[in-house]
Amino acid sequence: MSEIDWNLIKSFVTVAETGSLSAAARKLSASQPTLGRHIGELEQALGVTLFRRGRRGYELTEAGSTLFERGKAVSEQASAFSLLALGSVEAIEGTVRIAASEVVAAYVLPEMTARLGIEEPAIEVEIVASNQVENLLRRDADIAIRMVKPAQNELMARKVCDIPLCACAARSYLDRRGRPLEPADLVDHDLVGFDRGDDIIRGFTQYGIPVTRSSFRFRTDNQIVLWEAVQAGNGIGLGQEPLVDRDPSVEKLLPDLPLPVLPVWLAMHRDVRTSVRIRRVADFLYEELKRYSAGVASGANSAR
Repeated sequence: MSEIDWNLIKSFVTVAETGSLSAAARKLSASQPTLGRHIGELEQALGVTLFRRGRRGYELTEAGSTLFERGKAVSEQASAFSLLALGSVEAIEGTVRIAASEVVAAYVLPEMTARLGIEEPAIEVEIVASNQVENLLRRDADIAIRMVKPAQNELMARKVCDIPLCACAARSYLDRRGRPLEPADLVDHDLVGFDRGDDIIRGFTQYGIPVTRSSFRFRTDNQIVLWEAVQAGNGIGLGQEPLVDRDPSVEKLLPDLPLPVLPVWLAMHRDVRTSVRIRRVADFLYEELKRYSAGVASGANSAR
């Protein structure tokens, strides 16, 4: 094992965890042929078959299952070594990888990172746009912007702010269909909401507003598509209040409608807290997100 490149083990572990070359390639930012070659090289070096290849993807063989836990431990130790090395870097330059929800990644971070580029031109930014909780322990990201407090002891988390939500719709839709004056009026309107998720339905039910899945004329679980649908005039939906305030084509509705807030946390691994560039980006994002939640424009024009 001491003669085997640890990158081969990392590829093996990731393919085993994801079940396919394509999913592993996305996670590792590598190509499928590269990962396939890694698996082949590792199998040749060990003299065993690690996977059964089929239409269902890559399934571990008995030998692969036996080696998986040991390989996972080796991969995690290598990641921990990398984290410690990263934490000792002093220059304010290099790459910082940020994980954030789809909406924050698409509509909030680009303007912030543009301002960061002016202040710190030697810092390169990578954005992971995902509503899944990114694994900071495995270096899927250096910094994560999360809507829940991380529970892992190895992570440092700092509460940033609460982003208010509001009911909203495109002015073009409201001019055509009228404006609801009270929550009960929503049942007479086209609604925009989730497809498989029932969070919005349960929220309305909690406050005595009878809606079902069919009440949502436009449904999607992609939050970017959801926001674009509201902007395009498909109906009334929910949006982040700061995002609505900076879009003149969208109007806030029902200010007394009781809605939850989105708590925002910044998280990073404890081993990178001494990295000057990651600390710099984390502090920058902390201040920018607080300004965003308060509806305060910063730097360049924030209108979309």
